[in-house]
Amino acid sequence: MRQVAFFGDSKRIQNRVTVFDTTLRDGEQTPGVSFTRDEKITIAHQLSDIGVHTIEAGFPASSADEKAFVREIVSEGLESRICGLARARKADVEACASCGVDTIHVFIPTSEVQRVHTIRKTHEEVIDITQSIVRFARDHADHVMFSAMDATRTGLKELTEVYNAAVDAGATILNVPDTVGVASPTSMKALISNLADSVACPLDVHCHNDFGMAVANTISAVEGGASQVQVTVNGIGERAGNADIAQTVMALECIYGVKTGINTEKLVETSRMVSRISEISIGLTQPVVGDNAFAHESGIHSQGVLAETSTFEPGIMTPEMVGHRRRLKLGKHVGRHAVARMLSDAHIIAKETELDEIVAKVKEISNRGRKVTENDLYEIAETIIGEAGIEKTIFLDDITIINGNHVLATATVKAHVDGEEAICCRIGNGPVDAAMKAVVGIVPEELTLKEFSVSAISGGSDAIGHVSIAVEDAKGRVYDAGASSDDIVLASTEAMVNALNLIYRLKKEE
Repeated sequence: MRQVAFFGDSKRIQNRVTVFDTTLRDGEQTPGVSFTRDEKITIAHQLSDIGVHTIEAGFPASSADEKAFVREIVSEGLESRICGLARARKADVEACASCGVDTIHVFIPTSEVQRVHTIRKTHEEVIDITQSIVRFARDHADHVMFSAMDATRTGLKELTEVYNAAVDAGATILNVPDTVGVASPTSMKALISNLADSVACPLDVHCHNDFGMAVANTISAVEGGASQVQVTVNGIGERAGNADIAQTVMALECIYGVKTGINTEKLVETSRMVSRISEISIGLTQPVVGDNAFAHESGIHSQGVLAETSTFEPGIMTPEMVGHRRRLKLGKHVGRHAVARMLSDAHIIAKETELDEIVAKVKEISNRGRKVTENDLYEIAETIIGEAGIEKTIFLDDITIINGNHVLATATVKAHVDGEEAICCRIGNGPVDAAMKAVVGIVPEELTLKEFSVSAISGGSDAIGHVSIAVEDAKGRVYDAGASSDDIVLASTEAMVNALNLIYRLKKEE
């Protein structure tokens, strides 16, 4: 793997950094997120499968259900170590131990503002409690992580004293949390460097994203000597969240050459799984895993990546490395090279003059504020070239919708797929949802509707609306399609049929 030359002081950077994932604990503390038992087990398996070193499964003392969930995750026999969180209370430690976790993570507030207003303890009392609870935890587990909560707002002298007390009592790793996300990359590196010189114990870091610097602070901590990073999938967590696993891992692996043990090719898959379960969408521009992370519209950019991908991509990180794919997008900035490649991929060959006309038409439509899909491109191209219409695999014969305020929306679709009649009936959350599900149900493909938007083409109560959708297949490939009608249900149905025909067409050309 190529890496960018790192010009800073690299003497403290470890060759290998382990990954501690707290999606099931801090991630679940995201307002509005609550994982079920089955969801927690599913996520735990995925995290173990991608090589996460330690999974923080939850906070057993918080409820009987939480304790049961943590115990079940332990019983799954995963490759990852399983960790349970505990306050500086013996009952919390015993709750973790009763679940059979590999690591007990104990914490206590250490900053003045936390000590005074949350636990009402002096610094000396915090040291005594730290020694007592860490010693008690070591009696119950071989691995004990100690966290000085709000470490980045604790004086260095006091923080060092607390950490040394934890090490003397048997802590096996020390977590340095930026609890309210106020550190900067410079201050975090300096803090970790000072602690590495003063405390004889491996250091871990847990950064929050209140100022958008969680990943940067985590990387800086590694520059300072941290040997473990705490992350969550998609950066979910309290308030603005935590350091994102995909961004943190890929920065360490690609820029610094640090080994994390993570199977990076499953990062996109993992991101989408947690997004679906948490119902928190992934931003289009989210680094590494977002749909636009490796997408190009600008003519200059598209021409560059078609000739050499590293012209407008990092080069040291490719879409394949994270389970993504490169996408050329259509819009008012699109260039001839991108359009020619997209047509060529579908075995549509246009002359130079025809190509110019196709590009002009795409830009004209886009300048009217309408999204141009791949299906639109092929329709435009074959109209201009003068060939027969796009070869279709699926023909919609009929759709029937039953809907009302006292009945479940139900859609029945009758179509021909490869010449064979297919009928599917589905219920949904409204007529559009039912119709889309029924259309997808007529084909064997495993498909997910990722995007759905409606825009008005004309005004009035009988306005014509245009529906744009994006559909993802089982391999993570995304296909855009659309359709227009004065009936939004029919437009949605036709858009999905267009997407399915696009998928079949491109797969036949592979």
